[in-house]
Amino acid sequence: MNQKIGILGSGVVARALGAGFLKNGHPVMLGTRDASKLKEWLEDAGKGAQVGSFSEAAAFGEIVVLAVAGRVAKDAMNLAGPAQLTGKVVIDATNPIEAAAPVDGVLPYFTHHDRSLMEQHQHAFPEVRFVKAFSCVGSHLMVNPPFETKPTMFICGNDAGAKAIVTSILERFGWEVADMGSATAARAIEPLAMLWCIPGILHNEWAHAFRLMKL
Repeated sequence: MNQKIGILGSGVVARALGAGFLKNGHPVMLGTRDASKLKEWLEDAGKGAQVGSFSEAAAFGEIVVLAVAGRVAKDAMNLAGPAQLTGKVVIDATNPIEAAAPVDGVLPYFTHHDRSLMEQHQHAFPEVRFVKAFSCVGSHLMVNPPFETKPTMFICGNDAGAKAIVTSILERFGWEVADMGSATAARAIEPLAMLWCIPGILHNEWAHAFRLMKL
């Protein structure tokens, strides 16, 4: 059986990734503070889908996905229980988006150039094997993106084994993977979400993704 996936979150990213993992044969539990938010998702998701608390999802998952708003991600991790996440691969799909309006199409971030949100997570939870992924594209394109050529998913993290696991998942989800190195690279990856969102915010254009071209 494929590894069990615990997803911390109940929003569009959590639901889209949950559906993607289920499609690929993984049992999935979405963790939430309010199970009523996921009633419709659970009814449609079918076999292998469950809903629980953050703590229950963290305990359930052999691999865990952090898919909440960036400003509450640390709280979600604490609710999940750091001890239950020790040694586990946690796919960090969050971005440090401020709760404020965009400026000329550019989302405001609450981080600075020299300290990404993922680095903050890794510092706060050093025993967790974080890998940044799914952060530079909209939720509707995260699984089997329908482009003529495979787009690139940029990842980073301090644990090579964890990145290999996430790379395998991403390739099954239809992505080419570009490993940008250690968690420090999240300083460059997280702002890609700002760039990705500009055409959508300014022109309502959301059907695009990045591709790294090599000679």
